[in-house]
Amino acid sequence: MDVALRYILPLMLLGTPMIVVAQTTQPVAVADAQPAATVSADFERRAMQAFANSEWKTALPMLKKVAASKAGQPDKFQAIQEYIRVCEKNIADPKAAAAFDPKSMLNTLGDPPTAPDKRKVHQRPADAAVVDLTIKQLGNFEYDSDKGGNIPADVLTLNGAKVRLNGYMIPLDGADRVTNFALVPTLLACCFGSPPSLQHTVVVRTPKGQAVSYFPDEIVCEGTLTVQEKKDEEFIVSVFELDVTSVKPAVR
Repeated sequence: MDVALRYILPLMLLGTPMIVVAQTTQPVAVADAQPAATVSADFERRAMQAFANSEWKTALPMLKKVAASKAGQPDKFQAIQEYIRVCEKNIADPKAAAAFDPKSMLNTLGDPPTAPDKRKVHQRPADAAVVDLTIKQLGNFEYDSDKGGNIPADVLTLNGAKVRLNGYMIPLDGADRVTNFALVPTLLACCFGSPPSLQHTVVVRTPKGQAVSYFPDEIVCEGTLTVQEKKDEEFIVSVFELDVTSVKPAVR
């Protein structure tokens, strides 16, 4: 990992096509998603694109379909319901719609509290335990990505813990195989020029000599977490890294 995470990643998020990598030796194969009564990742991104562009009447029916596909995932269902509520309000009140900035919602909706007096303090799990976290639950703190030095003590205690994280893959290395990738909470905000913060980005590494295929939908990564500020020259390029033992599609 080098300064590419700070400079190349935002460029990728702003529209550079991602390459689907041919499958190679993997910790756990990223198999095809199981067919289900759901919508595609492309449909979901298009719905959010309409929302970001204030196309309320286009976004509303699309978001309702997305919400229906998330019925078994309460957190995601509630988040999409909030987007639906905003669409309905702005359709009913054009004056309010004119003053509303939809992109302001894309990185913050459903975030856990990050203020020092309100955030949830992490407890290190037992050595054999695997703790399930969302990326934003893991990075539930305010972080100075320029100066650094302010990772909370309870977050530092998670160094070496075994964790299971859901997210989306953004490859960071060669086109023929993916051995390093950024795991981010959502691609929706990324599509509109809002790359995730460092504490909401996990740099994932596969075991030496192994790789995974690029997978466009949500994945689950399990492995050993490293919590440490990594720098390239004077720049902080990561605070979380994950050495994975398992990479597979998320249950939808």
